[in-house]
Amino acid sequence: MAEEDVPRDAKIVKSLLKSMGVEHYEPRVVHQFLEIWYRYVVDVLTDAQVYSEHASKSTIDSDDLKLAIHSKVNFTFPQPPPREVLLELAARRNKIPLPKLTAGLGVPLPPEHDTLLSPNYQLVIPKKSASTEPEETEDDEDMTDPALQTSELPSQTPQMVSFPLSRRPN
Repeated sequence: MAEEDVPRDAKIVKSLLKSMGVEHYEPRVVHQFLEIWYRYVVDVLTDAQVYSEHASKSTIDSDDLKLAIHSKVNFTFPQPPPREVLLELAARRNKIPLPKLTAGLGVPLPPEHDTLLSPNYQLVIPKKSASTEPEETEDDEDMTDPALQTSELPSQTPQMVSFPLSRRPN
């Protein structure tokens, strides 16, 4: 697409990317930025219209737009708490001493009952039935007629074995 065929908004997005030092990008990045930009503008204008209607005004004025932008910024990008509040919380939290370490080599691990290393699975073990018939060999199979063999093997019911997690006494 020739540069003169590009819409004005797309040119602005490209110049913003270039001013930020982004030289290589896929062409759809411009379209994605435009979509976000348009959606943001529509949301702000819709909010401004709601504020204007709530104030019983017939048109949207700059105060409605400022209020809509301010509420959108506060809703989308919440501000962190003030530094003084964070310092006070940190001081209160740091007053609580850490638990004493037990002497030992290696990495301290939590108790085994608090880990996910304990077996927690189920196995299906088929029950074996005692067969009294001797196994057939190839010679026996050739002599017997398959149409005369009507007996089937007895059905085997699997046995469920589970290993649940349980709390071990301390």
